[in-house]
Amino acid sequence: MKRVNVFHALPDAYKAMTALEAYVNNTELTPIHKELIKIRASQINGCAYCLDMHNRDARKLGETEQRLYTISAWRDTPFFDEKEQAILAFVEEATLISKGGVSEATYAFAVDVLAKNT
Repeated sequence: MKRVNVFHALPDAYKAMTALEAYVNNTELTPIHKELIKIRASQINGCAYCLDMHNRDARKLGETEQRLYTISAWRDTPFFDEKEQAILAFVEEATLISKGGVSEATYAFAVDVLAKNT
């Protein structure tokens, strides 16, 4: 069955996605932080194509194999700093928005970590 080309069928949706990407690229998130976000969301969503792409991109940025192999178990490792933990917790809950959204505890943790790092 021929699939719809979303970029042509829904150009406004594509523009919104690229606008969000442009916004994120102008934040204080590091390139590694951005890849951690994409990798963890891709793990949750089960997207092999995206996992392959973002893991390759993270390696090019200098990310270690050890950290890449343990992103899905980040809570049980000492490999991620407090800011990365806040990012990973937030992206998990945002990706699983249908299960209740971002909790008050995760939101407060992210705000606290951000306040410490500005």
